[in-house]
Amino acid sequence: MFDTLTDSFKNAIGKIRFHDDEKALKKALTELKKSLLKADVHHKVVKELISTVERDTKKEGIGKENFLKALRNELERILTAKGNQGFVFASRPPTVVLMTGLQGSGKTTTTGKLAYMLKEQKKKKVLVAAADLQRLAAVEQLRQICQQIDVDLVADEEAAPEEIVRRALKKAQKELYDVLIIDTAGRLAIDEELMDELAGIKDIAQADEIFYVADAMTGMDAVRTAATFNEKIGITGVVLSKFDADSKGGVALGIAHQVGVPLRFIGSGEKMPDLDPFIPERVVGRLMGAGDIEGLAEKTAAVIDEKTAKKMSRKIKKGEFNFNDFLEQMEQMKKLGSMKSIMEMIPGMNNIAKQLGDIDLENSQEVKQIKALISSMTPKEREHPELMNSSRRRRIAKGSGLSQVQVNRILKQFKGAAKMAKRLSGKGGMKQMQEIMKQMQGGGGFPRAR
Repeated sequence: MFDTLTDSFKNAIGKIRFHDDEKALKKALTELKKSLLKADVHHKVVKELISTVERDTKKEGIGKENFLKALRNELERILTAKGNQGFVFASRPPTVVLMTGLQGSGKTTTTGKLAYMLKEQKKKKVLVAAADLQRLAAVEQLRQICQQIDVDLVADEEAAPEEIVRRALKKAQKELYDVLIIDTAGRLAIDEELMDELAGIKDIAQADEIFYVADAMTGMDAVRTAATFNEKIGITGVVLSKFDADSKGGVALGIAHQVGVPLRFIGSGEKMPDLDPFIPERVVGRLMGAGDIEGLAEKTAAVIDEKTAKKMSRKIKKGEFNFNDFLEQMEQMKKLGSMKSIMEMIPGMNNIAKQLGDIDLENSQEVKQIKALISSMTPKEREHPELMNSSRRRRIAKGSGLSQVQVNRILKQFKGAAKMAKRLSGKGGMKQMQEIMKQMQGGGGFPRAR
């Protein structure tokens, strides 16, 4: 997610790693300045950051650790703006959220992602209102998203946006919804008509939160438009969309610092679960390559049932992991979002995340083949992988549309993965995992199970 920025910090640290004099510090700061500007960080932010890091490092004594400490502290300060972090519920439900932004910013998709997060992770009753009647097919897009995530929608293409909001408010209050999210109109550029409509909806909704959805791909334009929206209608937070496609990441440093409004969420992928809360200290951890274990724990706890997890752990330890268990785990993993985003949250796994790219656990060819193979098995075969003899493999190959070579390869991979999981779940498993990570980062690929 922060590939360019993280590489920038690594390169800068490399200049001061083995030296503790002013010359080394100057080299590190020059490298940092150059890299930050390349990553689309605003020149005023860069100037301020470099000056503060230099001053604080000299104050504590030039060296790698003090340089890192100064950099970390300054990044947290820059990324922190006055206001709420993550999602904050109103004292009396429903919490009303206005989603604003320019056309094409990913506002409607982000509305769906936010609704999904509140429903799945926070276990809240969520209602969505389709008040974007400017863009063709915007209502239909939102309708399909709401059906996909099983969230209620108030929509009527023939009604005025103000009327939609009134209906949604009435429904949310009457039927005791926890949250109402209103998707508002966007345009290709900021104009008076757009702002008048948003101001009118704002008055009716009496929203607790007004989120501006900024397209990370637009770089510094995202900062400027966020500032204009804040000036015209007042916003309480910014959501950066399409951030997974912007490897530079500099816009994240500019939003909070220049607009004076907190970044609340980041869209980290194309799937509905791919929305992460923006907590400055956690983000800095990811920027510095230290991961975000706390964020990962929250994410997994919300979608993975504790009893199921314990049951699965016992089965793995006993070597009883079967194809049904595998499918169940696949379904659970899908709820966590993109694999790249998950790997970036684990300390030391940045390089592996880059190598993985964005594996699609639903639509990749590999996953489709595995599902086809398992679907062609009998219930008994799914429960007992050891039954896979030659005749069964031939039948499964025919039923799944795969070649026997493909079937053999997948079954071999499954066997190896089950063995590896058993090894890692036993005594000294964590130490083995660390060794595996080292091997993978060294380019040796994933080791085979013995």
